Amino acid sequence: MDYYFIGDPELVTAFRFVGIGGVSVRGPDDTRSAFLKITEGWDEAAGAYLPGAETCRVLILTEEAADWLGDALTEWQLSGKYPLVVEVPGTMGRLEGRKTLVDSIREAIGIHV
Repeated sequence: MDYYFIGDPELVTAFRFVGIGGVSVRGPDDTRSAFLKITEGWDEAAGAYLPGAETCRVLILTEEAADWLGDALTEWQLSGKYPLVVEVPGTMGRLEGRKTLVDSIREAIGIHV
């Protein structure tokens, strides 16, 4: 599996339509467990590593799921390991205070047209 999605149940279904597997989460505990399954290959319930978890190259998260992960997500992103993490807005839209990709690029290069 090259891509995997963690987020709202409706978006999990949408991503499955285009061939991307995923899991729906409803809170911080669900999100942490799913994140560990993909990034570390660890299943807390089974107490064992899952085969094939290391094949995920891009992990797609809703912004809400990313917020639930907090510092664990930041540490993962700074580690330089795969999977790469991409955040997308959830079914309720963009979370307040989040920058868009275009805003981040404009800030980085210092040009606003």
